[in-house]
Amino acid sequence: MEQSATLDIETLKITQEQFILASQSLHLQRPACDPVYPVGLYGWRKRCLYFFLLLLLATMIVNLALTVWIIKVMNFSVDGMGNLQLKQDGIRLEGISEFLLPLYVNEIQSRRDSLLVLRSDKNVTMNARNNQGQLTGQLTVGPEAVEAQCQRLEVRSSDGGKLLFTADEEEVVMTTEKFTVTGSDGAVFGHSVETPLIQARASEDLKLESPTRTLTMEAPRGVEVSAAKGPLKVSGRKDLQLESTEGEILLDANSIQLGSLPLGVYAASAAQASEDQALYEVCVCPSGKIYLSPAESSSTCQAMSNICLWS
Repeated sequence: MEQSATLDIETLKITQEQFILASQSLHLQRPACDPVYPVGLYGWRKRCLYFFLLLLLATMIVNLALTVWIIKVMNFSVDGMGNLQLKQDGIRLEGISEFLLPLYVNEIQSRRDSLLVLRSDKNVTMNARNNQGQLTGQLTVGPEAVEAQCQRLEVRSSDGGKLLFTADEEEVVMTTEKFTVTGSDGAVFGHSVETPLIQARASEDLKLESPTRTLTMEAPRGVEVSAAKGPLKVSGRKDLQLESTEGEILLDANSIQLGSLPLGVYAASAAQASEDQALYEVCVCPSGKIYLSPAESSSTCQAMSNICLWS
């Protein structure tokens, strides 16, 4: 018992000593801490930040105002912009439109109550290309001429049904009922012309002329030259030749006059020619020259044949 009491007293002393040491340690001086700085922007930094925020806000307000103004001026809408309207079948433009770069379209069509006008300071060129991008047709409207480059050029009537004019590398065909040339010099053809009828107006003359070459008219079933209400005149500077290879030349008229024909006389003496001769016969030389010979009971062309030597 005494030993246990002694242990309890010693234990109590140890506990008291630990309590005293612990209490003394509480009154020890703590180590000094680092100085605390305030967090945030102060001074000129704060003023610069507020200035940039105000500048950004003013820029946003100006941009918003400009955007609203552009939308109002350009007349933006769900269908398009101003005179430009976007539709399912294409684009519709109202008024005058200016294109600074090439325009690629499938079709250009005006309104039903207005015309389609294409204007340019230099020329207007329309190109057509195939699937490979190769140029197949070109129409150029310039200040001096209108040029078309294509394999075949066709001109049709207003309804688009009747073909009026075609042109290609081989031939030019006009299918109109009448082709009128109103120039004072008429029409000039460098080569042959094929047509079923050449006719002048009712109050004008028809003149077929070849100033430096020959004028040839051919037809498989004959050539008819007629003047229904006036005279028909055929003249030439040199020779006028009427030739029929398989038929005959028929001059059917009430009177046929051959003027300025030479007069043949007797070979014996030219003075024996009768001045009162009223009738003459027409003689033809082998060369084709025609002359007159005094008519008698029998032909005198043989006696006058010496005139054929002069031709």
